[in-house]
Amino acid sequence: MPAKNGSAGGTRLVIVESPAKAKTIAGYLGRGYIVESSIGHIRDLPEKADDIPEKYKGEAWARLGVNVEHAFEPLYVVNPDKRTQVNKLRQLLKDADELYLATDEDREGEAIAWHLREVLKPKVPVHRMVFHEITPQAIRDAVANPRDLNLRLVDAQETRRILDRLYGYEVSPVLWKKVKPRLSAGRVQSVATRLVVERERDRMAFVPAHYWDLSALFDTDKPEERPRDFTATLTGVDGRRVAQGRDFASDGLLRTSGVLHLSEAAAGELAGRLQGASFAVRSVERKPYTRKPYAPFRTTTLQQEASRKLGFSAKYTMQVAQRLYENGFITYMRTDSITLSETAVAAARSQAIKLYGAAYVPDKPRVYASKVKSAQEAHEAIRPSGEEFRTPGETGLSGDMFRLYELIWQRTVSSQMKDAVGESISVKVGGRSSAGEDVEFGASGRTITFYGFLKAYVEGADDDSADRDDSEKRLPNLAEGDPLSLARLDVAGHSTKPPARYTEASLVKELEDREIGRPSTYASIIGTILDRGYVFKKGTALVPSFLAFAVVNLLEQHFGNLVDYDFTAEMEKILDDIANDRAERVPELRRFYYGADGGEGLKEMVTDLGEIDAKEISSFPIKGTDIVLRVGRYGPYLDRDGARVNVPEDMTPDELTAEKAEELFARPSGDRELGRDPVTGHLIVAKDGRYGPYVTEILPEQQEETPKKRTKKADAPKPRTSSLFKTMSLDTVTLDDALKLLSLPRVVGELDGEEVTAHNGKFGPYLKKGTDSRSLASEPDLLTVTIEQAKELFAQPKQRGRRAAAAAPLRELGEDPNSKKPVVVKEGRFGPYVTDGETNASLRKGDTVEDITIERAAELLAERRAKAPAPKKTTTRKAPAKKATTAKKPAAKP
Repeated sequence: MPAKNGSAGGTRLVIVESPAKAKTIAGYLGRGYIVESSIGHIRDLPEKADDIPEKYKGEAWARLGVNVEHAFEPLYVVNPDKRTQVNKLRQLLKDADELYLATDEDREGEAIAWHLREVLKPKVPVHRMVFHEITPQAIRDAVANPRDLNLRLVDAQETRRILDRLYGYEVSPVLWKKVKPRLSAGRVQSVATRLVVERERDRMAFVPAHYWDLSALFDTDKPEERPRDFTATLTGVDGRRVAQGRDFASDGLLRTSGVLHLSEAAAGELAGRLQGASFAVRSVERKPYTRKPYAPFRTTTLQQEASRKLGFSAKYTMQVAQRLYENGFITYMRTDSITLSETAVAAARSQAIKLYGAAYVPDKPRVYASKVKSAQEAHEAIRPSGEEFRTPGETGLSGDMFRLYELIWQRTVSSQMKDAVGESISVKVGGRSSAGEDVEFGASGRTITFYGFLKAYVEGADDDSADRDDSEKRLPNLAEGDPLSLARLDVAGHSTKPPARYTEASLVKELEDREIGRPSTYASIIGTILDRGYVFKKGTALVPSFLAFAVVNLLEQHFGNLVDYDFTAEMEKILDDIANDRAERVPELRRFYYGADGGEGLKEMVTDLGEIDAKEISSFPIKGTDIVLRVGRYGPYLDRDGARVNVPEDMTPDELTAEKAEELFARPSGDRELGRDPVTGHLIVAKDGRYGPYVTEILPEQQEETPKKRTKKADAPKPRTSSLFKTMSLDTVTLDDALKLLSLPRVVGELDGEEVTAHNGKFGPYLKKGTDSRSLASEPDLLTVTIEQAKELFAQPKQRGRRAAAAAPLRELGEDPNSKKPVVVKEGRFGPYVTDGETNASLRKGDTVEDITIERAAELLAERRAKAPAPKKTTTRKAPAKKATTAKKPAAKP
């Protein structure tokens, strides 16, 4: 039902995108308004051939949904699932005197408003109503100050949609033919995948360097000092700086000349020569420390910080932020601006003074300017809504909405607070070895004398080992010349580390730094590459699959321009130019599709595919071996002169070293001959298949078959096959085990005149009697259960849903920050999963029972809750009204 505040004197129809937004806005508007939702986009380019109108189906361009032969005119169709809603909007419009299009204020929202106008064809005045927060005052102001549709914004969004359609519909079929069916390519999605693959390539090529130094614990011998001792690291010997990690290249070689590369033996010998040496402070350097507040959130920084602090994926962050916005708690969440309105600045300063005191707020308001080149400063940063901010406790929110609101509130308030100040200290300690070597150790510390904004908020870090901005490291009160005694001296070994894999937070930052895509699209892009299997998560790290290597390999070799970082960033600038009336849609689309100035266009790129060698594209030699990794239609495998071995599904590309490849080939073959069935004489073998290990029999060839009379495949005898029990191993399964497995399903006996059989189904082991069934406790019970035990099981009531005796959890992880309930890992029908007792979420590729953390579990549970359907409203059916009965009057007597 539309949210209605109507009157007899006429109505104004207000259309927004979502029912939640409609409900909130309707509560703020007075009489005379009906607020209804379009439920997102109402029309788009056709997705399927069936969606294409009949009159266009014969056109060569129809499959694209874009008339590339005539000014790149898009073919828009009303989405099949939106036809009912469109009809509803048309009916409401018939009774309206004015139409207000109140979709979001970004390009996508402008396009939705334009589509609504084009489809509904209103005959009443149309107004574009925009606002960046849903508060009573903001909505009243938006109604009082409407504007016209901005067709330049519509043009830019339309161009983006057409570009993405042409790219996806022209390049994806190439992947189907040359790599694997049902793959997808995307203008930004493929570039994001390339970034993740390139980082993995760097990790695979990385050669660690090993280096040593000394760690000393020095004592001031002053009991009154707190602290009285401190740790320092060897920095120089005889004037030569000791090599650190930054001095080594990615190939493991020293790249800085003049530094001293200590081996373990050399470091140990030096430590021995320093025993009993005298040490003293050579210098103490003190500098003022200042840390300025962080700017208010924009879309990308909110996604990054929610990932670091709350464990949210980019997609889930935007889903929660959308709910906060639609319910009037925060301003619009798709923005690249970090500016605050004067009202918001006043609200933040007022709250900071109230909570922390006037000493924590500067005399003048802080002003932030975006460093993002393409930032749209017309928007405002993400902040709590309203002229006065509600503290998190005053909102009445709970769960993830509360946690994200609290993060936004803290960041906004802290942005108007004073700097944190303190002192940073650098100390150098010197001494001489028994061999006369001059050695120098260094230590640094930091103290904070005024916490300023850090009282309200401290930003997270992608590197868990990095110091937080509010961390302190205190050193004793030292002065030049102070003598020190050596309390302990250790040899410390170090190794350089490969570049860290991207996390969602760091990938979002990388895309923004390269100006690839728009902030509002990053969440869906990362979601897409995860859903398509190009990337999977290992903890919080994004790991490319071997399939992604094959796809990126093809795109780099044959569509290099399309996955070029600068080219993709340039396309974003062109879209900005179209929005700002500095470029036109059709010439830019023509250049992209047909090429210009000698440059190759998309159409030409996808025309001749003959030169693409599908096998070569998906083949990757393992360095130092004659083994080749190949990406097949059923997954990755290793090939050596025709001999093949599957690559474990959870193996990451950088783990597939020469040693690991040799190890995989050295494992027992997937096909183990176990012996012959004494009854049939058939050979019994154990195999490793796509769905796990199993045993089967090898049937003799059909000698009587002739070319003229072949046995139909459906009529041919099929070999008996059975999966191994979970307690069995491919390496140790015996012929006796196999024969027992192949005897399943097993006839247990007869009960109540019906045969009882034991089966191993996809939901576990069970007994079957006619149409009735009972679960068994374990797989081995299939081979041992007796008819007497079966009788007892069938005498018991059938358990519905979960089994009464729940298995003990595999691991206990801790408390879910959303539900505040304990999270455990359990073994389920379809593999391990995490649960807080209310929500279950399966572990994904890259997650293991042993390594999964509470943060990763919370992320999986949060995503599962977001995907869960809304609870159905229970409706009480009214009893039919009883018909009123009138007693018949006796007939009047004559």
